[in-house]
Amino acid sequence: MRPSPDPVGPGQESVWDYPRPPSAEVSSRHVVVELGGRVVADTVAAVRVCETSHPPVYYVPRRDVADGVLQQAAGSSWCEWKGAATYWDAVVEGRRFAAVAWSYENPTPGFEHLRGAIAFYPSRVDRAVVDGVQVRAQAGDFYGGWITDEVVGPFKGDPGTLGW
Repeated sequence: MRPSPDPVGPGQESVWDYPRPPSAEVSSRHVVVELGGRVVADTVAAVRVCETSHPPVYYVPRRDVADGVLQQAAGSSWCEWKGAATYWDAVVEGRRFAAVAWSYENPTPGFEHLRGAIAFYPSRVDRAVVDGVQVRAQAGDFYGGWITDEVVGPFKGDPGTLGW
């Protein structure tokens, strides 16, 4: 059952207006990810993925992730649109942070520009920032949406939203 979308104010967009299958477009917004007291990703060329009922996710080109930070983690999952996901741990100053990010190393047709890009879970890093604004994490432990005041929900991930 589809919920009633929250009201949209000036400068805002509703996740219920996002497409399914999702869109994936390069964004010039300044995306920064901090972990372990260090900037581990900094880009103005992230791919912004928007899907119905989900906050946007920013995929950082691997060239804009600090060298030597990522190490492939165990496990994988499957996205009906993007294909098989690979998970990544981060090691910063000798400290391991488990499953802080994911990628699509061999994405399905239509999502090829995600190849080599890394999506960080806002809930598993110290800070994730878009254009200087700290994001809030999407609820739940599976999705990695980036919530700012410019997007309104309700968002998938909260209890009772599995069937959306």
